Amino acid sequence: MTSPIKVSATPAALLIAISLCTTAMAATTVQIGSTGKTFASSAAQCDINPATGVNSPKVQVGLFNPTPRAEAELRLNGKKLQELQASAPTADVWLADGQNSVTLSLGKKVADTYVFSTVSGQCTLPATPGNFYSADGTLEYAVSGKSYLTVSPACALNPATGLTQPFVNLFDNGTFLLNVSVNGTPLTQLSATRPRALIFLRAGQNLITAANGNTSTDTFVRDGGTGNCVLP
Repeated sequence: MTSPIKVSATPAALLIAISLCTTAMAATTVQIGSTGKTFASSAAQCDINPATGVNSPKVQVGLFNPTPRAEAELRLNGKKLQELQASAPTADVWLADGQNSVTLSLGKKVADTYVFSTVSGQCTLPATPGNFYSADGTLEYAVSGKSYLTVSPACALNPATGLTQPFVNLFDNGTFLLNVSVNGTPLTQLSATRPRALIFLRAGQNLITAANGNTSTDTFVRDGGTGNCVLP
């Protein structure tokens, strides 16, 4: 088993550099195996698994700068998934809860192995493809970069209902004019003069959008639990 090396390059830049006509995944860094012939995501991301329709953790792996005859056997936790070739050099690997070992075997004695750990419920929220997170994991940024939302709800008294409810803060990430809606109902407008909005969550899933005219619509999803909370 060889130890992978982390590379600070977006997968898009990496795949362009190796001249692969594939769709880049939305992770921040990738790893290059010690053989120098394979790569993998640096961490799992959440997306809808087309085989199950469930939001699940996945990584992308593949052949790095493959020669025309390059190939590798892809295994997950010892079970063969598929063969990778220069003509189809990448694959999505859907991970189970716990520790996952992803191996790309280049021959009987040559292989790169990548280890990923996931926890139960890691991807319970619906997928918002392209959104990304701050380094400390406290903020979720929309793919457009025009807005961002606090990840963990806090608790406060909602003057409109007289109840203590979970809430998140939505921020305008610049001088954009953003029309904010929650579960399809218009809430407020963000701009340079009003860059933040406090959003109380109802029970269950809450869809939060921030539309910049017809240019873009940022989408976030937050779970409001029972819709009530207890102040500390």
